[in-house]
Amino acid sequence: MTPQEFLKRLETEIKISKLSPYTLRNYLLFNKQLLEHLNKQPEEIEQPDVKLFLADKMSDKAPISNILFLSSIKFAYTNLLGKDPTSGVKRPKNEKKIPTVLTKEEVIKLIDTAFTKKSRLIMQMLYSSGLRVSELVNLKPGDLDLNENTGWVRSGKGKKDRMIILAKKLSSKLKKYLEKRKNWKYVFSEVKPLTTRNIQKIIQKAAIKAGINKHVHCHTLRHSYATHLLENGTDIRKIQLLLGHSSLTTTERYTHVSSTELKKISSPFDSL
Repeated sequence: MTPQEFLKRLETEIKISKLSPYTLRNYLLFNKQLLEHLNKQPEEIEQPDVKLFLADKMSDKAPISNILFLSSIKFAYTNLLGKDPTSGVKRPKNEKKIPTVLTKEEVIKLIDTAFTKKSRLIMQMLYSSGLRVSELVNLKPGDLDLNENTGWVRSGKGKKDRMIILAKKLSSKLKKYLEKRKNWKYVFSEVKPLTTRNIQKIIQKAAIKAGINKHVHCHTLRHSYATHLLENGTDIRKIQLLLGHSSLTTTERYTHVSSTELKKISSPFDSL
């Protein structure tokens, strides 16, 4: 099997498995890079080849990149050739980074500096509902029940549907916005979904204009949404459902970020 045939069959296998476009792109890229770097046929790839590629090309990459590389190779070779050249290769531990979170004041500043009405609505939607940006760009008017201040994410991460909640004042704004766009297929675009890259640029520019000295991106509003819910006393299992996390462990990282309750604790030094 030539490398080209191998990659074509891999693409078919990924699509049949209903993996995300992100996974498709990365799995194909890593497998192509491995074959090109070693200049070997797919059947010739063994464990030492995988280790060599990691040493030559991945030594300066973040642990998550190494983990993704190994996953892509394992998926390809176990499904297409019935072997696993990653077996026995040590996987690095993924770094547990605490997410960047905006204060409520910073969220207001960010939204207020939006360049257009549409940009403002996009940021309000991300913060109001905790949507992933990939979910936001695929949101359709029919997915929203603005009278009930709710909506549905269809086939989100893990191919699961889930309910989202919307702020009442946002629902009224969205009603007026969508009344003028009755023929639009998506909430924020007429025919095709917006690119997530485009929204990322909108938020980064707004953060700079607002003078927020943090690394702000689309997911920052989702992190802020979850943290502020927790600070308001919302049960963590309800937050898990709203965010669409399959594991409570993923949601629990926000307990490390929330500082409102910690700030209420008095240092024993004050009582001396």
